[in-house]
Amino acid sequence: MNKTKNICTTILLFIVLIPAVAEVKLPAIVSSNMVLQRNTTVALWGWADPSENIAIEASWLNGPVNTAANKDGKWEVDITTSDSRTNHTIRIKGETSEIVLENVLLGEVWLCSGQSNMQQPLRGYPGQPTFGSTMAVAKSSNPNLRLFTVDRVGSRTPLEDVEKYTGWQQSSPEVALDFSAVAYFFGHQLQEILQVPVGMIHTSWGGSNVEAWISKEVIETFQPVDLENVDITQGTNHIPTALFNGMINPVIPYTIKGALWYQGESNRLEPEKYKTFFPAMVKDWRNRWELGDFPFYYVQIAPFMYDDNNDAFHDFQNSAFIREAQLQCVDLIPNSGIAITMDIGDDYCIHPPKKKEVADRLLFNALNQTYGFPTIDGKSPVYDSLYVEDGGIMVMFKNAESGLFAFEDPEGFEIAGEDRVFYPASASIVERRNVLVKSDQVSKPVAVRYAWYNWVEGTLFDTNMLPASSFRTDNWDHATRFGGTQ
Repeated sequence: MNKTKNICTTILLFIVLIPAVAEVKLPAIVSSNMVLQRNTTVALWGWADPSENIAIEASWLNGPVNTAANKDGKWEVDITTSDSRTNHTIRIKGETSEIVLENVLLGEVWLCSGQSNMQQPLRGYPGQPTFGSTMAVAKSSNPNLRLFTVDRVGSRTPLEDVEKYTGWQQSSPEVALDFSAVAYFFGHQLQEILQVPVGMIHTSWGGSNVEAWISKEVIETFQPVDLENVDITQGTNHIPTALFNGMINPVIPYTIKGALWYQGESNRLEPEKYKTFFPAMVKDWRNRWELGDFPFYYVQIAPFMYDDNNDAFHDFQNSAFIREAQLQCVDLIPNSGIAITMDIGDDYCIHPPKKKEVADRLLFNALNQTYGFPTIDGKSPVYDSLYVEDGGIMVMFKNAESGLFAFEDPEGFEIAGEDRVFYPASASIVERRNVLVKSDQVSKPVAVRYAWYNWVEGTLFDTNMLPASSFRTDNWDHATRFGGTQ
């Protein structure tokens, strides 16, 4: 009996002393059906035993690429991609295991993030449609368009892999219906135009503020962050760094071409702060991806009747201030562009249904600035300068090379003298590229504002039907609207 017991103890001890052999593991985003960025160097990574040798064989390469896991068991390797349009296979071999990735494409990869207007799927929200979704879904079967969704997860610390997700899938009616509408429309059309595979990575959370998408190291240069005793399940989308940790860090360093962003409503009462945090977020992401200043295109929030209040004027309750901050961020963020949505808002729905038009305008930016289509106009007209003429103010614009357009005389203009009281003004397009603004109640005008409301319908466009943003020609800290509105 004792002899048997001693033998069993010896065997158990021997088993315990044998080091465990771990299989090679990949992050969720590195899988079959994925799209890798073409014509560049892309990162593949994963985990294995410490110091384990790893060999990567890709069907478009002439030979294997070798690496080894570090002392913590993580490995990462760069491989060169081509412009091949066929389906590919990748074999990742460890010393005791092998992973085979099939149906891999080489193409264009875009990351899409933000809050609920990016999150809104093709099917829409209850009682809030996405226009054109039925036909889009009907035409969505496309083996060259692949979609990946990071589900909503916050974390106190940066995660190495996504916890919840919908893995890479070929676009189909069943898959597209619940995918981000803006991301889908952008990717679908980019694929058709370039005739190359396209991969869209969607990672957004409705109601989130920009602070939640910034790393702890960066946001702590502006404010202290201590999440040790924070309940990460409550108000997750407003907790600084929580969404970066759970929804951005796990997909770095997956190689992307660029990023799309649709967010701002949750920061609308702090426009000056947003002008600091948003460019800092973009710089933070770019630094961590180590891809240089990759393209970053974003959407200006649409007009909306916030809190049923359309009387706010020189108070940050007026969302014209956050729209102004977003417009100014184009000059603060290198290699960026903005999609203006002044004409496609909805007065009582925070989720405007015209998501294809939003995607179109993001796409125009990308085609012009990233893909070398100089004849595609992606830039809305922007206020440039003014001069006083005949008791009015002549306003001039950038990005209006082919002129300005309005269906009738443009509306929504106001004009003020040195007393800083703004009066409704008439406006007319002069010489097809400038706007003359006048009011009989302002004999010596010095400043103009356009569409300076929460809710307003944009009436001024360029001849490519890209709308002008709301704007002001002054930088006054205080002004009033005739009748006493602050």
